[in-house]
Parts: sequence; C-alpha cells; structure tokens
Amino acid sequence: MIARTIFLYFLILFIFRVMGKREIGELSVLDLVVFIMIAEMAVMAIENPKDPLIHSLLPMFLLMGIQILLAFVSLKSQRFRDLIDGKPSVIINNGKIDEEAMKKQRYNFDDLLVQLREKNVKNVADVEFAILEPSGKLSVFEKKKVEEDSDEEGASMNLPLVMDGAIQEDHLKRIGKTNLWLRQQLRSLGYKDIQKISYCSYDNGVFFIDLMDE
Repeated sequence: MIARTIFLYFLILFIFRVMGKREIGELSVLDLVVFIMIAEMAVMAIENPKDPLIHSLLPMFLLMGIQILLAFVSLKSQRFRDLIDGKPSVIINNGKIDEEAMKKQRYNFDDLLVQLREKNVKNVADVEFAILEPSGKLSVFEKKKVEEDSDEEGASMNLPLVMDGAIQEDHLKRIGKTNLWLRQQLRSLGYKDIQKISYCSYDNGVFFIDLMDE
C-alpha cells in the first residue's frame, strides 16, 4: 500500500504536468471532471492493494489522452472552447446592472456584492464594467480608472474583435460597431484576410493585431 501510494503520487503529478498548467480557480468543467476521476481512481487503487494496478492505470492514461485531445481541439475551435469553458458575461455595462445576464448565469446580487467586496469595491455605483469570467471570477473596472485610461467619450472594455480568425459579432455590438466597419478598418491597415488574424482588439481608437504563426 505504501509503495502504491508513493508511485501513484508521482504518477498523478506527472499526468497533471502533461495536461498543462492552470490555476485551480481557472479550471474548466472538462479539467475538473478529469481531475476528480483520476483522483478517485488513485484512491481506489490504494484502497484495493490486491487489485492489479493496471486496472487503474489504463483508465487514468485514457482520461489523460482524452483531456489532451479535447484541449487540442479547443485550441483550434472557438465554438468547442465556448461549449466547454463557456463565455464571459457582462454583469455591469456602462454602470448599468444587466439583470438578464445575471439570470442566465444563475448569479444573484449577493454573489455580486461579495465579489465586489473581494475587489475592495464598496459601492456598485463606482463600477463601470463588471465581467463574470468562465472561471467564476469577477473582473471589475471602476469608473475612475476607466476615465483615467480613456480620453475619448465613452469607455472601452478592450474586448477582442477577432479571435482565431473569427469575428466576434457580440463584441462588435457592445462597442457599437459593425462587421463591415471592422473589415474596412483592417483593410486600411493592410489586413485583407481576417482568417490569418489570431487576435485583434480595439481600444481608444487603436488596434492591436496579432497574426497567426505560419
């Protein structure tokens, strides 16, 4: 039993290292399910020393392979990534609380106030933008800081407009722009093929553009 415990301890460390580095609070549903299942199999292997170790090792390596495969697919497909990890939700937009977005996320005012206090924000009125990330964390942009960072009329969340060669229509709507406007702007900058752009954001009239590696 002692030998199995030591062996499985280092084996799980190895498996988690192979699957990649992510903070516990940033684990996707996929990561969490795989981690729980692997941990449960390790416990069963330790508690049943008479059972051949291969009966636990095979499912553990199978889960590791599935997780790596799905992680690779998520890198290539934004739709799959959104399905597994979910999308960020804007809870407070331009100082206005979006109750509909809160309902969709089953997120109540107590949750909002608790996470605002954790960010040392005492008053909801001080918040310009609050975004609920897929990990469950709340990203908060206070009005004073937004005004200091922006000289233009209206604030910006610096949302990505293009990711993995795909235009983010929802983000365009949030900043009051259109698909045609974005294509015209990118063409004027010399970027004719949007599918070659891995990431593009727009903040205070300035574009940040990163092309896909050849």
